Amino acid sequence: MVHFVGAGPGAADLITVRGMRLLEKADVVIYAGSLVTEELLCYCRKDVTLYDSALMTLEEVIHTIKEADGKGCDIVRLHSGDPSIYGAVREQMDALCKLGIDYDMTPGVTAAFAAASELEMEFTLPGVTQTFIITRLEGRTPVPEQESIRKLVGTGASIAIYLSAGLIERLRDNLSGVVPDDTPAAIVYKASRVDQKMVVTTLGGLKEAAVSYGIDSTAVILLGGAVSQSGYARSRLYDPGFTTGFRKGKE
Repeated sequence: MVHFVGAGPGAADLITVRGMRLLEKADVVIYAGSLVTEELLCYCRKDVTLYDSALMTLEEVIHTIKEADGKGCDIVRLHSGDPSIYGAVREQMDALCKLGIDYDMTPGVTAAFAAASELEMEFTLPGVTQTFIITRLEGRTPVPEQESIRKLVGTGASIAIYLSAGLIERLRDNLSGVVPDDTPAAIVYKASRVDQKMVVTTLGGLKEAAVSYGIDSTAVILLGGAVSQSGYARSRLYDPGFTTGFRKGKE
């Protein structure tokens, strides 16, 4: 059996309880060593067999799983953040299906949520935006044209931009004429980890902030009006004049 587990954003205590328990009983753990902090491996048994997938191809990962499964091993495939976001898990699951190997998936806390927590911010502020988008800039891997950052930013939604800390100049160029340079922005490096760095700035100030903090990878960029955490309306949910299914509003 293979368990795809989201490791969370980095801090060892931000993995889910289920994920932690799966690590504790695993015979084999294949982890994304380029992104997953080794602190999480402290949950593993002393006799666990570890493989760093940063050094492996898809074919090597699947071959390792096939051999371990053939020996009756319990296997954890440990991905950073949440496996469903830029985790390249679909191709692994399809390969396992062809081999008749059972698997399941355990979610994890993704970097954008850890970044928001560290910044003490809310992505969906009433009167500012009620939509949150996770995306990335086009690099060596393309992005569908209809999902270009220019089009997404035009919606006014809160946006978390992954895998793009080294492309800030391109981000600003792409958004030229679409949103002003004073649009609130933040960049958070290794959210929740001991070496975390973060700065709240503007779209125009992102490049300088990244350079001054030495950030060019392993960071999430947040963009939109919600980053400023101001100008929002009071939530109607807790408004004394608003009736809900559990409480009658007062006139």
